[in-house]
Amino acid sequence: MQSYTIGQAARLLGVSPDTARRWADAGRVATHRDESGRRLIEGRDLAAFSVEVAQSGTGEEDASYTSARNAFPGIVTAVKLGDVAAQVEIQAGPHRLVSLLTREAVEELGLEVGMRATARVKSTSVHIDRA
Repeated sequence: MQSYTIGQAARLLGVSPDTARRWADAGRVATHRDESGRRLIEGRDLAAFSVEVAQSGTGEEDASYTSARNAFPGIVTAVKLGDVAAQVEIQAGPHRLVSLLTREAVEELGLEVGMRATARVKSTSVHIDRA
């Protein structure tokens, strides 16, 4: 299972490293130390915590999650496999993205809960109506 440093976790959660460190110090997310003394968070623990943070709205509002290429870096929070299709959920800061793709693609990518992943969104046209 992949583990994340406090800084990596902070980027995935859309908060500052200081905020992530305070949350860890308060026991909101479990950490352990590696052989060099760095604090790490297990991927599954971070995935569950990222959903909790997004639902409670405790992230930092000024963080940016998109770039010119509409990339949403985050952490895989759920993988549901069917016979042919699959559904993958990614929590990117306060944004929850759900992608439907083939089971084969999920298996080839080795996607599982707790892994870092980037959802890329592309649209050929966007329509806006006046309310």
